[in-house]
Amino acid sequence: MSKPVTIRVPEELHAQLQERAEAEGTTVTALITEAARNAVRDPRLESAADLFRRFVAQNADAFDAAFPDDAPAGLDAGDSPGRAA
Repeated sequence: MSKPVTIRVPEELHAQLQERAEAEGTTVTALITEAARNAVRDPRLESAADLFRRFVAQNADAFDAAFPDDAPAGLDAGDSPGRAA
């Protein structure tokens, strides 16, 4: 269930929101909902994500050596999720 919320934004911001929504194939409501989710997200989660990214970046070579079949270079181009760092 969702609850309606009314906000007022300047016309220029509304135009920017509409432009971005169209470019992303979404709605202004969806963009604002995502922004609201981000506003209440626990900052510890972002800190944990940063820590994980640093760990992956620092240990990528060791991982690739230990698991060569799972290294990004060893995967098919269509299957490669890439390495977030």
